[in-house]
Amino acid sequence: MTDLSIIIVSFNARVDLERCLGSLRAAPPAATHEILVIDNGSTDGSADAARAWPEARVIDAGANLGFARANNIGIRASAGANILLLNSDTVVARGAIDRLLAELEHDAAVAVVGPRLVDDAGRAELSFGRMMGPLNELRQKWISRSGAVDALTRQRQHPDWVSGACLLVRRSDAEAVGGLDERYFMYAEDVDFCAAIRARGRNILFTPDVEVVHLRGRSAASAPAATRAHYRRSQLAFYEKHHPRSATLLRLYVRMFP
Repeated sequence: MTDLSIIIVSFNARVDLERCLGSLRAAPPAATHEILVIDNGSTDGSADAARAWPEARVIDAGANLGFARANNIGIRASAGANILLLNSDTVVARGAIDRLLAELEHDAAVAVVGPRLVDDAGRAELSFGRMMGPLNELRQKWISRSGAVDALTRQRQHPDWVSGACLLVRRSDAEAVGGLDERYFMYAEDVDFCAAIRARGRNILFTPDVEVVHLRGRSAASAPAATRAHYRRSQLAFYEKHHPRSATLLRLYVRMFP
């Protein structure tokens, strides 16, 4: 069996996708692996560009199905013992993926591993946290704005979730929870996915010993209104599933402050 399936969901991100694939070509994992690009109906030539990379297998989703559904297509079509969900706007350094795999091999109780995510200037992203909820969302925002992110992301820990921008999971654990919940188009699906895995008594690990560059926010910046709408829909779906009592208040808040 192949050690690893790398799944990259792409939507109108040709430049980022080619950069990501280029980093994987320049520094491929030593582990046996396959690369699947799930194209969400891009109109910028992304799929054709990816087909020029013999290392990658391109699957045309036919439309913009969202992050969770497209990743599930990739999971079902792949064969690796482990699965790496990788954003198209990431750049992977030599050895990073193999070190993430080593973390899984080191501890059988760990189902999911996430690296330290940094931007192209080396500034850290708060890419993990406590279970999403009213107080924890406020806490997450406060930490992000407090200047404590760099120090916090240098600590090895077992958070409730790690970011889906670069998330390594054992296939057995991913399949045991039925993949990602497709009610989320984008946003919150990684938190929900990790919650389902933790509910089975499995652990989530954040390691600062592996860094991956995440050039986040580019697609969001190009369509801020749509991005905010997607976030609100996912937030509501998450609260309805996990915090139904708070969902009513959240719906009221969204009506007042759309």
